[in-house]
Amino acid sequence: MNERFRNAEIRLFIFLIPFINLFNYYLTYNDIRFTFRTLITFAIDTAQGYIAWLVVHGIIIYLDKALPFDTNLPKRLAVQITLTLFAGLSIIALLTVIIHYSLKGGPFPVSFFSYDILIISVWFLVLNGVYISLDFYREWQASRQKRIEENKIKAGGLRVKSGKQDMVLAFDEIAGFAVDGEYILCYTIKGKTFLLDLSMDKLEKDLPSLLFFRLNRQCLLHRQVIAGFEKAENGKLRIMLNSVSFSQSVNVSRTRAPKFKQWFYPE
Repeated sequence: MNERFRNAEIRLFIFLIPFINLFNYYLTYNDIRFTFRTLITFAIDTAQGYIAWLVVHGIIIYLDKALPFDTNLPKRLAVQITLTLFAGLSIIALLTVIIHYSLKGGPFPVSFFSYDILIISVWFLVLNGVYISLDFYREWQASRQKRIEENKIKAGGLRVKSGKQDMVLAFDEIAGFAVDGEYILCYTIKGKTFLLDLSMDKLEKDLPSLLFFRLNRQCLLHRQVIAGFEKAENGKLRIMLNSVSFSQSVNVSRTRAPKFKQWFYPE
């Protein structure tokens, strides 16, 4: 979850920083001429914005571990805003001075440290607001997902059919599921097999993810039958099992390996 939201944050700010820079030009200059020099200047300013954002992003990731919001919210807000504002402004100011004297020379415009720096300060406060909002949204989503998972577990089990009988298998009775043609086979810890008229995608969605993990397109297993794992070729994982219903090992693809590790060793 956290990794997914972190990637979403990165994509958001990759788009947001050029937009902020463009809006700054609108606020700063009365008459903007779209010349080659303007494009070069815009590209340099945007690059400065990305560098400052990377530092700010690193500070926030560090604070997420060292001083989470739920430990001391007022202190976290004060520390985050102070550090990110100071670091961001320092980097922008230093890079601007270096670039000015490297490319232009001559006296540095005093207006930068009065009007321009004020606008940049406001934008760093806005970035903090975005990060804080995203963090609270992430916490809300995690809480909502937790309630959904708890409700799935409270359901008690999975409904199956055996001949004319309708039964409910408790989750702890289930070893896992495997694709068999157009059907899904449900294997129990005691070695029984039930035929399910469900897709693996639907099954994965309905089962509590705290207990079950889909290792690949063909196999979805309960945590209790997974003894451990080892590294395989090309970044894959070889999952070691302790169930007679399945082969002694099942592979997890390279793309799903990080998600499996996070599931198997939850934070």
